[in-house]
Amino acid sequence: MKILTRYPAIKCLFAVAGISLCLGSCKSDTKAEGDDDANVKAQTPVTVTTVDQSSLTDYIDLNATSVFQQKNYIKSNANGYIQQANALPGHFVNKGDLLFIVKTKEAQAIGNSINVLDTTLKFSGVNKIKSPGPGYVSQLNHQTGDYVQDGEALATISDRSSFVFLMQVPYELRQYIKQGENIELTLPGGQTLSSQVASFMPSVDTVAQTQGVVLKLNSGQQIPENLVAKARIVKSQKTKSIALPKSAILSNETQTEFWVMKLINPTTAVKVPVTKGIETGNRVEILSPKFSNQDKIIVTGNYGLADTAKVKIVQ
Repeated sequence: MKILTRYPAIKCLFAVAGISLCLGSCKSDTKAEGDDDANVKAQTPVTVTTVDQSSLTDYIDLNATSVFQQKNYIKSNANGYIQQANALPGHFVNKGDLLFIVKTKEAQAIGNSINVLDTTLKFSGVNKIKSPGPGYVSQLNHQTGDYVQDGEALATISDRSSFVFLMQVPYELRQYIKQGENIELTLPGGQTLSSQVASFMPSVDTVAQTQGVVLKLNSGQQIPENLVAKARIVKSQKTKSIALPKSAILSNETQTEFWVMKLINPTTAVKVPVTKGIETGNRVEILSPKFSNQDKIIVTGNYGLADTAKVKIVQ
């Protein structure tokens, strides 16, 4: 009877032991899976690139404004009334074109009375005012019928031959500009024009410390006055320079130290300090160290990576 009563207790003991073994095996499997997931999550997805040899140009863009350096002021040569006005704002006129006819106030008052008294006198009292040179009528001050005085301005002609772009250059950049040098101008909208350094202004702005540089266009294209273009000043040029994309270069907060993340194996990246050179567009010259074409540099996903970081290359 005693042996039989122990059988249920033994059965319970075996049942408890079996459940413990099952739970232990489940925990081990869960822990192993969790470790694998942690290892996968520890790898930062990145994309990589390699260095290449590029032609780099160090330049600065400055504003250049179109101006007419010379303007002719058409003035009345007598007191009288404008009998005819051929000038219109914005119109182009050639040298010698008739712009105004001014009839003196005496002739306006007397009329043809003198000619009736003396037919040999041929008095008309009419003065013809012509354009002194080619250009555009940029300002018109009087119209037909207006009374004007001797020496009063009737119109302003902008001399086409004096059209230039005036560029204000900080004096410390004066060394990069030479007389007769070609400079590329970019107009609003993207159109580019070639210009040549014609002269330098003899004074410097007191406040801004900039010097005016006169750029003469190499083409006869008609461009309006006061148009602002971008003038590109080339400081230096290099060919076959070792370069990387700008996104591959990391720096500290003060931008005094620069580095890249280089792969030493398919899953490990290390921090490599670099010395930068010319920056142009999206490319940065690397002066040191000398990377080979086989070196893989992280170009995206590199921000915030610590030295000797675990990474995973993605396409």
